[in-house]
Amino acid sequence: MSDHSFQFPESLAGLFQPARVKCCYGGRGGAKSWNFARALLLEGAEKPLRVLCVREVQKSIKDSVHQLLCDQIDNLELNGFYTITRDEIRGENGTRFLFSGLSDQTSDSLKSFEGIQRVWAEEAHKITRRSWDILIPTIRAEGSEIWISLNPELDTDETWVRFIESPPPGSWVQEINWRDNPWFPAVLETERQEFLRLVGMGKRSRDDYDNIWEGKCRPAVEGAIYAREVADLQKGGRFCRVAYDPMLQVHTVWDLGWNDAMVVGMWQRSPMGLMLIDSLITSHETYSEIVVKLEARPYRWGRDFIPHDGRHKNPQTGESAEILLGKLGRTVEVVEDIGLEAGIKAVRQSFGKLWIDHQSGDNKAVLHALRRYKRTISAATNEPGAPSHDDASHPSDMVRYAVLSAESMTGDAAISNPYAAWRRAS
Repeated sequence: MSDHSFQFPESLAGLFQPARVKCCYGGRGGAKSWNFARALLLEGAEKPLRVLCVREVQKSIKDSVHQLLCDQIDNLELNGFYTITRDEIRGENGTRFLFSGLSDQTSDSLKSFEGIQRVWAEEAHKITRRSWDILIPTIRAEGSEIWISLNPELDTDETWVRFIESPPPGSWVQEINWRDNPWFPAVLETERQEFLRLVGMGKRSRDDYDNIWEGKCRPAVEGAIYAREVADLQKGGRFCRVAYDPMLQVHTVWDLGWNDAMVVGMWQRSPMGLMLIDSLITSHETYSEIVVKLEARPYRWGRDFIPHDGRHKNPQTGESAEILLGKLGRTVEVVEDIGLEAGIKAVRQSFGKLWIDHQSGDNKAVLHALRRYKRTISAATNEPGAPSHDDASHPSDMVRYAVLSAESMTGDAAISNPYAAWRRAS
């Protein structure tokens, strides 16, 4: 057994004190996962525990911490105590380690995990609000604890907001990085220094280094389509309080959906730019239900801008979104379909004029989506392709439609629309 097999960094002493939530975050080389695995294995050897190890997505056991636990069983010389199977790890005293993804779970399916005393959520920055809302009420055994380890990504990620920015009372939250690891290996130090050299040469960004090695949040996910623009928006103070101006109309811009998401942005146009003052993200709600919610707001309404598929008629009813909204008394205009890539270019050219209210409606979720909006990467060529169609695409599409509609948002002060200038020059 190695000399430090039962030693832990001083910064992780909180792992061995009772707390409902134990959250550890930081960059590469801090040995968060390594120490979590050892602590849970040692605790499971002292007393019977049911431990559930989760990630947001687990397509197979290879996606879990199963192998890491196996490695630490060997390191701690606990091979005679723990029996390793393909899907579980079992201790002689009844301790069991179970493994599951959260994205495909429901409240009912998670009931099978009642009685769990420890949950270890690894790569927790990927865990969604839905998954936490389903998981947490299920873990209610007396003295149960939720252990969370992550390398942060965005400060709008649900895990960051819920457990680091505003942790529940009595939580233990600890940042740990490479410099906090007494056994930080020389090979990783060489790798870290090489990364810094690449930063100095301009081949990697300082944001990359700060995220990967120092555990700092990124301005946007790596490879995000609007990464630079979102960073400029935040640095320029344009994600701020943007008050409703009753002298100006409020125009809605829609990205249509039912099962996934319906996104409605509420915009005002002023000499300063295009202002997202409010937004609504919902699903499985009819147009009439959404309009009721909109009209409960104290705004002076202008037009409703919908994408070109809003003209498609439902084969069962023979009616389109354009027709239905018109029947509800809304003034509807269909956004010109100029193609996805041209629209993305227009948004980039217009981003400097975008303002987002940081308090109203679902605006934080819109910004979060813009920070996560990225392209698919071909497994064969490793080349970027079309933007991914996921939770980030719906709010991002809404913003694109807003930029393309800005010139038609009449009844407001004039605004120079960069897209219109680009189109005339094309």
